[in-house]
Amino acid sequence: MSAGPASGPVFTLQHGGWLHILPVCHYQAEFASEVRRAIQELEPRMVAVELPSNLTDVVLRAITRLPRLSVVVLPSADGTTIYLPIEPIDPGVEALRTARELGVEVALVDLEVEGYADYRDPVPDPYAVRRVGLEAFYRAYREGLHPENPLDAQREAAMAYHLQRLHAKHGGPILLVCGMQHAAGVRTRVGSPQGIPFIRPRRPEAMLFHLDPACLGEVLAEAPAVEAVYELLRSGVPAQEAEPKAPAGRQIGPFRILDGYGPASGEEPLAGLRSLARRSGWPLDRLRLQLGFFELAARRWQRRNGETLQPWQRDVFARYARNLALSAGRLVCDAYDFLLAVRGVGDENLLYEAHELLMTYPWQDETSELPTARIGAEELQLDTRTLRIRPRFHRPKRRLFPLGARGRREAYPGEWLEGFDEHGFCSYPPEDLVIEGYAQFLRKKGTGLVSEESARVEPFRASILDGIDMRETLRHWASERRLYVRELGRVPGQVSCVVVIFDPDEADERYPYRMTWLGEHEQESDMAFYSTAPAQGIVGPGITRCEYGGVLMSYPPRRLREVWSDPDYQLARTKAELLLLAALDYSSERLIVHVAARPPRSLFKTLADRLDRKIVHIPLGQLSPQSLKRIRVFHILAGRGKREVASEYIR
Repeated sequence: MSAGPASGPVFTLQHGGWLHILPVCHYQAEFASEVRRAIQELEPRMVAVELPSNLTDVVLRAITRLPRLSVVVLPSADGTTIYLPIEPIDPGVEALRTARELGVEVALVDLEVEGYADYRDPVPDPYAVRRVGLEAFYRAYREGLHPENPLDAQREAAMAYHLQRLHAKHGGPILLVCGMQHAAGVRTRVGSPQGIPFIRPRRPEAMLFHLDPACLGEVLAEAPAVEAVYELLRSGVPAQEAEPKAPAGRQIGPFRILDGYGPASGEEPLAGLRSLARRSGWPLDRLRLQLGFFELAARRWQRRNGETLQPWQRDVFARYARNLALSAGRLVCDAYDFLLAVRGVGDENLLYEAHELLMTYPWQDETSELPTARIGAEELQLDTRTLRIRPRFHRPKRRLFPLGARGRREAYPGEWLEGFDEHGFCSYPPEDLVIEGYAQFLRKKGTGLVSEESARVEPFRASILDGIDMRETLRHWASERRLYVRELGRVPGQVSCVVVIFDPDEADERYPYRMTWLGEHEQESDMAFYSTAPAQGIVGPGITRCEYGGVLMSYPPRRLREVWSDPDYQLARTKAELLLLAALDYSSERLIVHVAARPPRSLFKTLADRLDRKIVHIPLGQLSPQSLKRIRVFHILAGRGKREVASEYIR
């Protein structure tokens, strides 16, 4: 981790040499780490916090329960209920907690008032503190416009009065942790004598409740896992643990571990959080932590679902998360936008894994010595957004009769492989319709990209051509007040061949099977592909399940020869390049659509120019992961007769 502004001197507003005021934003981890550093470096004699003084007993009791989370509940005069969550990332909570750990006296110095408005002050993204420092952040805050409440003067006068009394009794230095809205006002008032404020007596009706684990994701200021990582960082993260004995997804004899780490499975969530804490470093780096969350969720997704996260998916996630953050006026996106970005590059199962990881807080049990409270965002008057997750769990289908009673089990190992003949293979028609439809979609997308490349934009004169160009119109409207229209470019031909590379498999390990298929009728394309071995996915008698690594689709059909043994393609380094060479060779049109994570080598573009062809590259990340997943799996049948019973075995 590079050294940043946090490594410089502690920034505080000072008065008289005995008072240090640390301006903070409540419930933000960046400010909590600043508070901890300030107490350790300034070594104050007293730490004061902007919390009502008549709640001292119940708040300090909640502090002693951390890392278990609590909520202070107290009634107000108007009949409503006030909730005060005690969270590790709150700067006030961190101040009280660190001071007590170091044996420093603490005091709650705020004034409890009725009818104080619930303001949402416009502030810069707290992540900026890590980059520019607290002083620059505070100056930017002061330059903004913030609503003023008549009760602020009473609260600031009460805090100044308490600080003057603490100074007279204990001397200095004193560290005050308070909101940025009140820091300057308290420093001004503490320089002049203050009258005794009307302080309400201690609130015996204030009650402390244990927070139900099910409501943490809804009521905490940050995702529970973020607060858990902060808790680990402040207490010190141990060195790298040894590798688990049996990682999830490993095959052990006839059994497969679906979740956990064998004997130590209960420690897996905490071990994952420790790895994230080590990646973030102290103070907590929200951006690094977010990327760590994505990669850890992806590893769980791969283990439990047998999927493979491609490099392009990581790149698309990073760009999507950045764009969502910028659209919300933030530097790092929040938990909701983080999950949206995850959904944008994966399926519902990956989204489920990411959500489950974010909701992890290992210290919060359902049972406690205190009564348990399950509250929602409406009680805390929080804005909420709903995200529906529909994961697909792999579990056996429940049937009225056992499979053996219907003759759907092998009588002996290898029985279902009998009957396969290299000259009698065929495909499953419903899957043919899906992949042919998607190939047609890619052909249209390829021609559209070529047309866009040569499009021409000009001011509107007499014709709107192919339509109004909204981007150029908005760009020039303020100065010119003119419409701009777009004329699409001429497409130099159509698309005959489509090459889709899901995995280049340069090591030639995962996709060893290679085949060339011819279309059965005029509506089907010829195909050449490499895939997983059919013998590894037997699902029925003469029915195997495979997964494409790469596929070439050539139209019109009945023209493709055996490409894998063609000596003209020795130029290809990998199976993916061989498919592209075959596309250049067999294409009856000028355009060839190439879908892959990376564009082809420049050599192929030179070869295409010599053949009067044009390769239209579409990055794999621009396509829907759900659609790609749907066309990637296919089945091989041992003859057309298997099509009548294939639906009973293919799900």
